[in-house]
Amino acid sequence: MAMVMASCLPPSPAAASGYISCFSASHDTRLPTSTLNRLQIPAFWPWEKVKLGPLSVSPIGVGTWAWGNKLLWGYQESMDSELQQVFNLAVDKGVNLFDTADSYGTGRLNGQSEKLLGNFIGDYKGQKRVHDNIVVATKFAAYPWRLTPGQFVAACKSSLDRLQIEQIGIGQLHWSTAKYAPLQEKALWDGLVAMYEKGLVRAVGVSNYGPKQLVKIYYYLSNRGVPLCSAQVQFSLLSMGDDQMEIKNVCDSLGIQLIAYSPLGLGMLTGKYTAENLPSGPRGLLFRQILPGLEPLLFSLREIARRRRKTVPQVAINWCICKGTIPIPGVKTIAQAQENFGALGWRLSPDELLQLESAARSSPKKMIQNIFQTK
Repeated sequence: MAMVMASCLPPSPAAASGYISCFSASHDTRLPTSTLNRLQIPAFWPWEKVKLGPLSVSPIGVGTWAWGNKLLWGYQESMDSELQQVFNLAVDKGVNLFDTADSYGTGRLNGQSEKLLGNFIGDYKGQKRVHDNIVVATKFAAYPWRLTPGQFVAACKSSLDRLQIEQIGIGQLHWSTAKYAPLQEKALWDGLVAMYEKGLVRAVGVSNYGPKQLVKIYYYLSNRGVPLCSAQVQFSLLSMGDDQMEIKNVCDSLGIQLIAYSPLGLGMLTGKYTAENLPSGPRGLLFRQILPGLEPLLFSLREIARRRRKTVPQVAINWCICKGTIPIPGVKTIAQAQENFGALGWRLSPDELLQLESAARSSPKKMIQNIFQTK
């Protein structure tokens, strides 16, 4: 019987979208799509979860940079109701990784992203087991007034208050100060050690660390008995230059999980914008410089999306998954969430990966790297 049940499982949830066929010696049962919808086929199978230090997380996460950011993302407090629905949809789909930061939110809304996420977690009405599996990864800013380990620990405690949780999944140093304040850097590393030892975080990670500095902090933390579980950097088909690929190689060699932020290049890899149709605000200025040189890459994304019956963003996000990263695309609406989660449950072929990477290299424009990323 076990063998019969095993044969009922398609290779991926996507393959189950038409029907499930279960074979035994005496019958062939096919369930129509309408029945499958009621059965709620998962976005991904349990064995596709990713090991992130001591944690088990979904192959994709939710980035919350836009939650509270008026300047770049046009946040309004009237959006909160839909953001709650986005959160609920993600958790119901099995997506359990949510990335935020204590600096997310502009002006008086500083810290708003953590506050909203904390409210949404508290208000979630689903199963307790599902609720308890939610993993919050937050980043602590290397502000110039955070000069001691104790001040960094205090920042972690403030995040816990905003998030209304007892322990953070992954506590991350948002950026390195090695370029301009090397003495502060060591104090912040010691702050990560302290918050880990105090049990305020289950694991620690870094963000915007280049390959050389990443190796340094890995061994520093290791000597203190603290494993470095993650490194978060800008990584996408627009950000696959030598530095980013070297970071990926370092992560692979040291057992650090790479978390890919901006997997859609701030929206440039959605296929929704052109030189004549630009987003408003600061993003429009950046898009005006880069979009005209992306046609080879966008053409390949559209071609593969059409062939696979996917969307351009789904193909771009799936590329990140296939490269062994955990992408955390930003989400503001239900429609965006549903589209992003469509990147789960299937994989690009090796030939498609090569096609996309060749097109990316032949596109004359690349994404501007984060100025806070170190060497």
